[in-house]
Amino acid sequence: MSDFWPAVYALIPSVGVGILFYFAMRAIVRADRNERLAMAELDARAEQAELRAQASGDSSTTSR
Repeated sequence: MSDFWPAVYALIPSVGVGILFYFAMRAIVRADRNERLAMAELDARAEQAELRAQASGDSSTTSR
């Protein structure tokens, strides 16, 4: 039993670095997911604006 605690103490830094790595990667993945969602929303808004512009341009040319 005298060898147990030194082994545990030797593993603590590795476990700590593993936990930090987990949280860092989790933050990166979440940031990427949120950025992709924001870009998709921005693209959808731009596409809607383009469609509205085309529709208003088409209706103005047909009413002449």
